[in-house]
Amino acid sequence: MPLVLYNAPQSTCSQRVRFVLNAKGLDFDEHKLNLLEGDQLRPEYLAINPNGVVPSIVHDGVPIIDSSVIIEYLDECYPTPHPFRPKDLKALAHMRTMMRYIDEMPAAAIRVPTFNIAFLPRFQKMTEAEFLAFAESKPLRKEFMMAMGQKGFPQKDMDEALGRVSRTVERMDMWIGQSGGPFLMGKQLTLADISLMPTLVRLEDLNLDHLWAAVPSVSRWFALIKMQAPFRPTYYPGSLLTEQFPHLAEMRRQRGA
Repeated sequence: MPLVLYNAPQSTCSQRVRFVLNAKGLDFDEHKLNLLEGDQLRPEYLAINPNGVVPSIVHDGVPIIDSSVIIEYLDECYPTPHPFRPKDLKALAHMRTMMRYIDEMPAAAIRVPTFNIAFLPRFQKMTEAEFLAFAESKPLRKEFMMAMGQKGFPQKDMDEALGRVSRTVERMDMWIGQSGGPFLMGKQLTLADISLMPTLVRLEDLNLDHLWAAVPSVSRWFALIKMQAPFRPTYYPGSLLTEQFPHLAEMRRQRGA
């Protein structure tokens, strides 16, 4: 029975899983969910993932949820041809510590600028009743949506989120320096790199890549990530917010003008 992936093209967590699947050359059936239309909240999907978020995989009929869990699971099931975890147990523990930091800091922080810069115009077009119904339907994100409201997060929240990203860039520089680079743990690309990859792609998509422009080690890391063979099939057409929201593309055009 093939692997079945339930994900959304623009979802940063989905992009982690797609990278690993592509890197390992695995056959999988992909179901693309439209999050803004609420596909992740339909009963048939909630039966797979009661949290109502993406991604999820189904392997041999068993659902596996949470992107960090999924990518470790895939690496355990399919260690070749590209193992993404160190064999040494202490190094493995260090990688997992990195992954916990990434999930706690940048992966969580990126939601605030994503919603304010990309999604807010859509929410502002909703009636108050439509927005409240949309927020109430989110099993894991209800409080987050209510905190944002239809006016967006205040500047204080944006500053805090971008501050957490800036501290992550500093941490990346430290990790790369300690390991000798070019990746976070040295010469081997690991799940820690893959976990962090979508955050920087999203920041670039939101025209916030200036946050690491003056940090050579991080700039080199990001350029090298983009050169990896699984990157292109992971970021197939429709995976970037600039492809879905014209105002983001216009922001980029004006910045480059």
